[in-house]
Amino acid sequence: MRPAPLKYWRFLYTCAWITFLIDLATKSWAVSALSNREPVKIIGSLLQLTFIRNPGAAFSFATGSTVLFSLFALAVIAAITYIAPRIIHRGWALVLGLLLGGVLGNLSDRIFRSPGFLQGHVIDWIELPHWPIFNVADSAIVVAAGISIILSARNIAPVAPRDNRPDQPGA
Repeated sequence: MRPAPLKYWRFLYTCAWITFLIDLATKSWAVSALSNREPVKIIGSLLQLTFIRNPGAAFSFATGSTVLFSLFALAVIAAITYIAPRIIHRGWALVLGLLLGGVLGNLSDRIFRSPGFLQGHVIDWIELPHWPIFNVADSAIVVAAGISIILSARNIAPVAPRDNRPDQPGA
């Protein structure tokens, strides 16, 4: 008989909460310190702080589809919540925690910021050369994608395989 898988859902939700809070705090700061002002050069043109309100997805893509992005974000949140109790690897818990925190950060903008419910513009404020302006939530999602590629390349399973024998619970 196989031992019970380790539960990493607490780590997943802790990562999500920390990511969300950092994103929320930095966006609040960006609104108060960077709106209505010229970009702030931190490291010349390599790193600038540039405030924008983004109505679209990454790269300001599909600016008229904000409601669809919001609904997709809700589906991602539901999927992560469903799978969280079955996570058996700390790396995958980190991936899903970063993803959940990032999705919640941008979704909260779409829910609570103007122009309205599920249509709000996301606050972006970090600018690198030849790259769209982004925020902490976007960074968390990209880092999660990178870690998931590494874990997948190493063939590390995110969840325990189901035992399909009829005498086992959950079969």
